[in-house]
Amino acid sequence: MDPTLEIFSQGAEIVTGQTVDTNAAWLSEHAVNMGLTVTRHTAVGDKLDDLIALLREISIRADCCICTGGLGPTSDDLTAEAVAKAFDLPLEYDAVAFEQIKRFFALRNREMPDSNRKQAMFPKGAERIDNAWGTAPGFSLQAGRCWFAFVPGVPSEMRHLFLESIQPTLASRFLLQPDRLITIRTLGIGESAIQQCIGAIELPDHVYLGFRASPDDVQTKLLFPQNYPEAAMTALVDKVAAALGAHVFDIDGLGQASGDLAFTVGQLMAAGKHTLAVVETASQGLLAAKCLGAQWLLESRYQQSLEKLGQSLAITLNADDLPSSAQAIASEIYQTGSAEFVLVQLYSGDDKTFHDKDQAIILYNILLTGDGSHQTTHSVAGPIERKQNQAALLALDLLRRYLQHKEF
Repeated sequence: MDPTLEIFSQGAEIVTGQTVDTNAAWLSEHAVNMGLTVTRHTAVGDKLDDLIALLREISIRADCCICTGGLGPTSDDLTAEAVAKAFDLPLEYDAVAFEQIKRFFALRNREMPDSNRKQAMFPKGAERIDNAWGTAPGFSLQAGRCWFAFVPGVPSEMRHLFLESIQPTLASRFLLQPDRLITIRTLGIGESAIQQCIGAIELPDHVYLGFRASPDDVQTKLLFPQNYPEAAMTALVDKVAAALGAHVFDIDGLGQASGDLAFTVGQLMAAGKHTLAVVETASQGLLAAKCLGAQWLLESRYQQSLEKLGQSLAITLNADDLPSSAQAIASEIYQTGSAEFVLVQLYSGDDKTFHDKDQAIILYNILLTGDGSHQTTHSVAGPIERKQNQAALLALDLLRRYLQHKEF
């Protein structure tokens, strides 16, 4: 049985909803990938008795626990005190930690407040976890059944301490046998449709199927036990991907570099040494933002008004025939510019329709390449933010399908 891990988040800002606990999600993903079984996420406010009670509970039922938050210098940072009282371990001064805290302030030409001395006090027997990214060192200790690691709640600091100190320690303390997670990423198809497409595929025992929908894709997850035959795993993944067809844009977990749709498009564009010019309307610059830093994106234009877009290109456009207008725009930019591909996105529907979550807009995407033009049409509804995001993704997906030689 895999070792059990609990994640314990401290802070009134978390339990009151002022701060979203992204730390717990990040830690869970990394812990599961290591082979740990995450059994609970618990959040507690800044109440000493509640912290003490939870620490004692966890020490009995879990093999390990990562606690985030409560290591700061202020009166509401109670983690070290709670640990000391929960396990009858008096707080002791750590001179090395204090020098590290002083140096942090000195390097920034700031005077260290007296309250920061509190951050150098650890429960007796605890091992210090050095923090080069903030003033709060972490610490770890064994209490009862459980090995505890306490780290700051600041996400950047927490992640550094986990990757550099906690992860190696967990790997050395426990016999970990991680499962193999394969994630098939799709666009333009929902969870229920995915289920229908792959419903006839029989999954072997101990292979688990799951789904996750996000604003940018829908992920089909296959979890394989350790030592599952590689050939059989690959064959099953290929079978599921084939059933989902051209909607699949990436498969994560097979050893190759993978990522979101923009990453996939970027890899394909770079591999083919292609260049692109883009015209955006509904996505309002978000398409270009998703490709931030891409050298292959030579040009991006955004215009709310089709009339003004035509004026900027010195061509006449017909608002009643958007596919022809998109073709005319693409042809003009292709002839006068230097990009190998031109991607044009237009939409039908007035400003009221665009802002109305109950009304759909019709997207027209045209990709002009050296071998002709390729187009897609989509209906997109929902809040304005969803329409903007979907417009960017669906335009990029047309480019992706062309580069991967998939059907449109």
